Amino acid sequence: MAKIIVVGCGFAGLNFAKALKNSEYQITMIDKFNHHLFQPLLYQVATASISPGEIAYPVREVFAGAKNITTLMGEVTEFRPQNKRVVLANGETLDYDYLVIAIGARHSYFGHKEWETYAPGLKNISDALRIRDQVLISFEKAERVADPEKIKPFLTFVIIGGGPTGVEMSGAISEIAKTSLIKNFRHFDPAKARIILVEALPNILPVYPEKLSLRAKKDLEELGVEVWNNRKVTKIDERGVYVDDEFIETENIIWAAGNEAPQVLSTLKVEQDKARRIIVQPDLSIKEHPHIYVLGDCACCLGKDGKPLPGIAPTAIQQGQYLGRIFKSHRQNSHSLPFKYFDKGMMATIGKSKAVVVTGKLQFGGFMAWLAWSFIHIVYLIGFKNRIVVMLRWASIFFTGERGVRLIYREIDKVLKNIRS
Repeated sequence: MAKIIVVGCGFAGLNFAKALKNSEYQITMIDKFNHHLFQPLLYQVATASISPGEIAYPVREVFAGAKNITTLMGEVTEFRPQNKRVVLANGETLDYDYLVIAIGARHSYFGHKEWETYAPGLKNISDALRIRDQVLISFEKAERVADPEKIKPFLTFVIIGGGPTGVEMSGAISEIAKTSLIKNFRHFDPAKARIILVEALPNILPVYPEKLSLRAKKDLEELGVEVWNNRKVTKIDERGVYVDDEFIETENIIWAAGNEAPQVLSTLKVEQDKARRIIVQPDLSIKEHPHIYVLGDCACCLGKDGKPLPGIAPTAIQQGQYLGRIFKSHRQNSHSLPFKYFDKGMMATIGKSKAVVVTGKLQFGGFMAWLAWSFIHIVYLIGFKNRIVVMLRWASIFFTGERGVRLIYREIDKVLKNIRS
């Protein structure tokens, strides 16, 4: 019985393993966490719309009925392809016949690793809770400051990166300040919060058609977000952020500007692109090691236009399903049909009743786009209960504006010591 190790329980790894449930393969799933995370809605955890458990699902439960699949919590720190072995952080080693790597990506600071301390990215539940705490604590701090100048750093939010995550985060933070918290404080007006979205390129949502990018900008500005195009971040420190030569004093910086594959992939000692993604063959295998396959955000797979496929959930899902079919039909390492990505389109939400959608030749925005976005994201959530709960939370926010998951976990007395006198 062939042994397959799958590293990563994201969209790619999960869909590959699901295709081989109760097959003749012996599969071991390895992930740092015990859950599959629906990352497209992670920003809603960070902005107090939903709870972490509503977009995460235990991997063991997914495969509870699959006798051929074992799940392990652990972090792979080294790949040894010559010996067909992986090494975990605790020193444990596991052997395989086939290896499927689907470990996703992490945020890239373009050579400025030190910025991460002050500008967290959004890749997992811990990141989301950290950002949620920071946003809510800033309003708590503002309640205690009388000086209108000294209050500004607590009410200024800078989101760096105008892709879908940056657009969605900036719109959601604006709605928190101007709707959800509007009656919660006595000594300042939350609606006076300043939200700035910084994008180095001429348009936000740069991979979208220009018409929709401009519409997204207009919608954000109607929500009170300042959209700064063609502006680059040059420095970030404990006081705030420099955008070109302009300094913005703030305690709230969120990084949504770029991704790179995890460093552990370098232990494969094969060709990688500038974002450290592994260059894969048309069947998603590695040229030097045909028994290893790389999927999802950590793979550089070229589309029919010769450009790398986008690092989005549909790409990972389709790659996992494709490779699962290959193994099910025992065509791995043979002249199997190459992976072909079917582009179902792109969508991003901007705020209440506002979104943009591209699917084929159809491009539209507004309320209907928001409904389409909502429907698709509910469909792809794992777990019937999660779907129902998230729909109810969205309905509550839509009709009342209230975000009921405004919980702060950090000890507030320690945080308040940082208020500037």
